[in-house]
Amino acid sequence: MTIQHHPEEQTFLAGPANDPAELAYTLPAPGVIDFTHTFVPEEARGQGQADELARTGLAYAREQHLKVRTSCEFMQAFVQRHKAEYQDILEG
Repeated sequence: MTIQHHPEEQTFLAGPANDPAELAYTLPAPGVIDFTHTFVPEEARGQGQADELARTGLAYAREQHLKVRTSCEFMQAFVQRHKAEYQDILEG
């Protein structure tokens, strides 16, 4: 799966250009990234796109030395399921 990062739009996109899955974020404070919204089109659900977007976004946060905030319910649940892997980059 190809995931594209569009920093000017603060999104990671996966899937077809006409109907992509999306992970949106904001940069609310210096050194902090807040994942605010995850969307996967209905016909693409259950194929792992959201998990791949989450992994890509969290890898980006780690590479950029950003602390992670998860306003998005999906991202909250994802980091809870993988707490050992991402604990070091979570805010607070």
